[in-house]
Amino acid sequence: MLYGVLMLLLAACVYLPSLWVRWVMQQYSTEIEDMPGTGAELAIHLLEQFDMSEHIVEETTPNSDHYDPSAKAVRLSPSNFSGKSLTAIAVAAHEVGHALQHHRDEEIFKLRNRYLPTAKLLERIGIMLLYLLPMIGFLIKAPAAVFALIALSLVMQLAGALSYLIVLPEEMDASFNKALPILTKGNYIRSHHEKAVRAVLKAAALTYFAAALANVLNIGRWLMVLIRR
Repeated sequence: MLYGVLMLLLAACVYLPSLWVRWVMQQYSTEIEDMPGTGAELAIHLLEQFDMSEHIVEETTPNSDHYDPSAKAVRLSPSNFSGKSLTAIAVAAHEVGHALQHHRDEEIFKLRNRYLPTAKLLERIGIMLLYLLPMIGFLIKAPAAVFALIALSLVMQLAGALSYLIVLPEEMDASFNKALPILTKGNYIRSHHEKAVRAVLKAAALTYFAAALANVLNIGRWLMVLIRR
């Protein structure tokens, strides 16, 4: 009973931020007829304005907006690429904020490139170990070794989850030190839209953190398995 209550509390803590992010993005995704341009058009305009002609803007799969430093590409989901909503405009500006960090060679952007790829690799290895656990347990037939593999998997996944906290300052910088001043000072949004845009920019900044919490839920589930053993 206690384990079930703990898991419910953990699930609530994990999924509430994720649900909030989705709710905010959806709430402000309504098309605004007199919006001067789409998210893609704003991104292209801003890249030109900041003399970043080597960067490109591409359409990507739904719910996967991101900036790819290796390709110098601002990638927007279909609704944000072609949309004229506050969500589309804010997300486009947020991703251009990452492009600015990269273009200016800012230290906050170097943190992401230095640590995140390794952390993601550790996370993938940890998950792979869990999938292989039944076969490894059958071959080894040693409870201590199986326990050690589970512990190793959890450590790797935890490292992957915590790694997303490393990029949180970068995400906040892209939203509130880059995108918001650009949108407000450049008069790309009306004053009465600023509150909504702030909410979208906060949601964009917390997307990675919400993903980290989802990983924590998976880790917590396996910890409960260990405790029961």
